[in-house]
This record gives sequence, C-alpha cells and structure tokens, in this order.
Amino acid sequence: MHQILKRLARAVAFILVLPALASYAVRARVIGPDRALEGSTQALSLIPGILGQYLRRAFLSRTIRFCHPTAAICFGTIFSQTDARIEADVYVGPGCVLGRVHLERNVLVGSCVQITSGRHTHGSDDPSVPMREQEGARALVRIGEGAWIGSAAVVMADIGRHSIIGAGSVVTRTLPDLVVAAGVPARIIRSRAEIGAASP
Repeated sequence: MHQILKRLARAVAFILVLPALASYAVRARVIGPDRALEGSTQALSLIPGILGQYLRRAFLSRTIRFCHPTAAICFGTIFSQTDARIEADVYVGPGCVLGRVHLERNVLVGSCVQITSGRHTHGSDDPSVPMREQEGARALVRIGEGAWIGSAAVVMADIGRHSIIGAGSVVTRTLPDLVVAAGVPARIIRSRAEIGAASP
C-alpha cells in the first residue's frame, strides 16, 4: 500500500510540474538548457516540505541526465548543469548549489554545500580580459557511493566511495575511497578502512 501511494504521489507531482517543464522547454531553446535549468530550479527550490521534494524530483527526472525516484532534494537547492546525475537514495540538504555532478547511490550532502563543475569552471589566465568573458572548462565531479559531505563544504574534485568530508571544507583534489578529510584545502585526517579492519 505504501508503494502504491508513493507511485500515485509521483504521478500527481509529474502533472503539477507540467507547466514548469513546458516553460523549461521553451527557454532551453532560447537561452540554452543549462541556463533554463538554473532558472527553473530556482523557482522550484522555494517549495517547502515533502511536496517540494516530489515536485523537484518530478522536474529533475525529465531535465537532468538522471534523477532516481528515491532521491531527496531539499528546499533551496539549485542545479546549473543538465549533465547532473542523482542516483538512488541520495539526500541533498537545503540550500545547495550543484553543477555537473554525479552523486552515486546513498550519498549524503549536507546543507549549503556547493559542488562545482570541476576546478576550472572559470578562466583566469588573461588579466587583460574580464573574468566573465574568459572560457572555463567544466568537468564532471563524481561523489562516490555512500560518501557524506558536511554542511557548507565546497567540492571541486572527485570524492571516493564511503568517504567523509568535514563541514566547511574545500575539496580541490581527488580524494580516495574510505577516508575522512577536512580543512581548506581538504586533507586526509584518517582512513576509515583501518577503523573497519580493527573492529571485531
């Protein structure tokens, strides 16, 4: 019965976001899909509670590369790249900004986390050219299965499976599986593999 109600809620959410999807389709042709996505997710991010989660999921499942029906996208979260992938049982806390990212299964993202589209989203080589006019190079940032990113972290590089990133950290280099990292820039504090191996 519980699953039937969830399926019904997803169907209702899809119907409710049809106007937003139509608006997105028109704007994507005029200003491009990424800019249209950002504007649409800004509007949808303002709907609170479970209703907002269902509506965001319904919209994202048809506008980004993949959004699993079990993902939870909280209030105030904005997406800027249609290449994003959100796998099963992912939780994205309130107030996040996500670029070109792949959140693998069971990833937890704390509130106010920013995951950019890599380390070079903005060009800065030529000081004679305004920053906004310099081309960057977007890259897909992969957050491995079961990773946990603490609140207010900024992530610009891949994070390995089951790793933990401390609140307020800035990840500028790829981090391996099963580590705890924190700081600015984030550095490995300890291995989670050693802790697991030491347990009886």
